[in-house]
Amino acid sequence: MIHCMTFDIEEHFHVSAFDSPMRRRHWNQFESRVQGTTERLLDILVKENVRATFFVLGWVAERHPELVRRIAQMGHEVASLGYSHELISAQTPQQFREDVRKAKTVLEDILAQPVLGYRAPNFTITQETSWALRILVEEGYFYDSSVSKSGADGSCQCLSTDAGTLWEITPSTIQIAGVRMSVAGDGYFRLLPYGLLLRSLKRVETDGHPLVMCLRSWELDPDQPRMSGPLLSRFRHYVNLHKTEDRLIHLLSEFRFGPIREAIAPMRFLYEEGAEPCRTTAHSPRTKRAPRASVSLSRTSKLGRGSSGPRPGKNATSSDQEE
Repeated sequence: MIHCMTFDIEEHFHVSAFDSPMRRRHWNQFESRVQGTTERLLDILVKENVRATFFVLGWVAERHPELVRRIAQMGHEVASLGYSHELISAQTPQQFREDVRKAKTVLEDILAQPVLGYRAPNFTITQETSWALRILVEEGYFYDSSVSKSGADGSCQCLSTDAGTLWEITPSTIQIAGVRMSVAGDGYFRLLPYGLLLRSLKRVETDGHPLVMCLRSWELDPDQPRMSGPLLSRFRHYVNLHKTEDRLIHLLSEFRFGPIREAIAPMRFLYEEGAEPCRTTAHSPRTKRAPRASVSLSRTSKLGRGSSGPRPGKNATSSDQEE
C-alpha cells in the first residue's frame, strides 16, 4: 500500500497560535527560514527516494518562486495552503474565495500547470465552515485535505455540494477510548513516544486505510527564533523539534510513501487521464465567476469540529450564503 506524505510549507511565524494583527504587519521584517527548511526536506526525500505533496502558502510562493519550481521539478506535487494563512473560521465566504483564488493564481503562474489540491490552515473546515467546500469547487479545486478528526482514517470521500463534488483526503486518525485523535501530525508526531506513534500508524494500515501524514516545514528547524505567546502554545510549537528529522527518516523507511496524486486512486485517475470522476459539473482550472449556492454534504460524509480538540465526528450540513 502506498501512503500519503504531505508537508505544509509556511514560515515559523505563520503559526496561528502566535497570530495577531500587529504581528501580521511585521511578517516581512521577521527572519525567513522557509527556504532552508524546505530544501532540507527535499534533500531527505531524495535520499529516501520518496515523493510527497507540498501544500505551499501563497504568501511564501510569491517570495520564493524558484523554491516552488524546484519542488515540482523534483517530482513532487504542489498544492495550495491558501494565500494569507487566515483561519477559515475568521473569514467571510467572499474573503475565503479571494484567498484561495489568489493562492491558486500565484502557484499556477509560477508552475504553468494546474493546482488541484487545497488544505486549510489548521484544518479549519468544520461543520460551521462547510460552506468553504462549495467555494473550492467553484474555484477549480478537485480535492481538499482539511477535514481533521472526521471519523475516517486516511480515507478518500466524495463530498457533494450544490456546485459539484469534491474529493476529501482525510488526515489519519485513530479512536482511543471513544475519542478520535490525530496521528498524522499536528504536534502528535513530536509529542507521542515514537514506539506508540508507530504502532498507531501500523494499526491504521492494518485496517486497510492509507496513511495521510501532515508535517510542517518549520518542524525541521529546532533553531528557529522563539516567538512570544501563551505557555501551552509555545510548548506545542517547540516541543521535541530536535526529534522531527530523525523520526521522519525512520518513518520513511517503515512505510511506502508518495504524493496524494499517486497514493490515492481517484487522484491518479485525475492526473493521468485528465478526467473528473467525482465532478458533477464542469469547472475550468480558474473559475472567475461563480453562482451563489449552498453546500449540502452527502449523508455518508462526516466533518469533525476542527482543531480545538479531539472528538467524534458528526454528520454535517450547511447552507451558508456568500455575503
